Amino acid sequence: MTEVLRVEGLRKVFPGVVAVDNLSFSLKEGEVLAVLGENGAGKSTLTKMICGALYPDAGSIYFGGEKRVFNSAHDAMTAGIAMVYQELSLTGGMSVAENIFMNRQPTNKNGFIKNAEMNKEAQKYIDMFGICAAPSTLTKRLSMGEQQLVEISKAMSLNPKVLILDEPTSSLAENDINTLFNLIQDMKKEGYSFIYITHKLSEIFRIADRVLVMRDGHYIADKETGDVSEQDLINMMVGREIRDLYAGSGKKTDIGEPYFAVEKLSATGLFMNVSFSLKRGEILGIAGLIGAGRTELARAIMGLEKVVAGKIILEGKELVINRPQDAIGSGIGYITEDRKQQGLFLDFALTENMIAPSLMEFSHNGFMQDNKVAGFAEEQVEKFNIATPSIKQKMMNLSGGNQQKCLLAMWMSKDPKVLIFDEPTRGVDVGAKSEIYEKIREYVSGNYGAIVISSDLSELLGICDRIMVMYNGKMRGEVLKDEFTEELVLSYASGLVCNLDM
Repeated sequence: MTEVLRVEGLRKVFPGVVAVDNLSFSLKEGEVLAVLGENGAGKSTLTKMICGALYPDAGSIYFGGEKRVFNSAHDAMTAGIAMVYQELSLTGGMSVAENIFMNRQPTNKNGFIKNAEMNKEAQKYIDMFGICAAPSTLTKRLSMGEQQLVEISKAMSLNPKVLILDEPTSSLAENDINTLFNLIQDMKKEGYSFIYITHKLSEIFRIADRVLVMRDGHYIADKETGDVSEQDLINMMVGREIRDLYAGSGKKTDIGEPYFAVEKLSATGLFMNVSFSLKRGEILGIAGLIGAGRTELARAIMGLEKVVAGKIILEGKELVINRPQDAIGSGIGYITEDRKQQGLFLDFALTENMIAPSLMEFSHNGFMQDNKVAGFAEEQVEKFNIATPSIKQKMMNLSGGNQQKCLLAMWMSKDPKVLIFDEPTRGVDVGAKSEIYEKIREYVSGNYGAIVISSDLSELLGICDRIMVMYNGKMRGEVLKDEFTEELVLSYASGLVCNLDM
């Protein structure tokens, strides 16, 4: 195959950190190259240099056989390199079509946007990815997964020769992942090439032809996918052996009686007549495709969505929850799927984030007790193995895995009676995943229960004791641990079968 892209000796240094050091590789026409590494390995820095978002301190980029210098992302896009970032760049107040063709809208001779033509073109991508929205729908009305598909559509519309995808499936359900992978396979046959970054190792063997492994900014290995196992990749990425990713998946846990339940819960336009219970010591999974109502159910339990019918019961007492403070005061915690927008204060320091849910516990006579705050933050950094140069470090400067561990520390330190984890390992590397799973298991061992919402079926099957499955706003199935298979969960999630009274 013809070489389409080659980088030689790329290096990028930030104050105090060598992010990428002397890294070289090539990409062939019609090839999918997976780039693997833990958070902080340098993957994003590498790809940002390739797509013009960062200028390398040393090294060269060759594209189409010619040495190229990209001074901006626009230069790279014009040449034929586009990137879909893990963090979405959509504008919520603009329509789907306006986001797909942002700054490239078709106009007439007077400079006015030809909306009908733009919407018609956008519809092609909406149909291609099965997005449940019209071209005129405001993007903020879409779910996280649907927004991810719009972001990918935006890049596809540029018709790039090389497309860099950074965690493209982090918010996607299995059917949407299949749609994306089928599209990638079709585009490969037409000569398109892909650089694919993911923390979901199972995806590597479904879509990638070759794997490049990085660690601490350095090249570790470049292997054909068929020549390595998942365990090989884990060992290369983390530099050590992780024998049990799911932190005790084979161990028997002591599960008690139900102590938390929702009964016939409904929220207009989101879900209806949903019932389930949670047992002490249990990790209960909630599966479902995008739009099934999983996150909306969690938000309703927390008082973030209006409930129009049903009950929420904790330890035999019916709760009245009209706002998040009511849920938190009753002993319910919620770790959101969108840590950057809804979970953390990125411009604030680690210390300030750590105490955000518990401010009153660290104040006296209206003044914050700085020594107490610092001591607590140091304790959590050690307990959750958070890699940070200082507890004063701004949250935005931490890697995704360390941000997620901070979010867990914030809520788990409150010792809630029920804790809901929504996509707990989204955008998190395999090492951090193992640590997060271990923390979830530690939490339920304290006689509490955890609810885990995830689009990653292998995650649910690996960590949960029982899985409830939603479809189209209703609870469709219950799968016990000894029945766990991806096929069974997907049959409920796609609405093909049902084993619950609805």
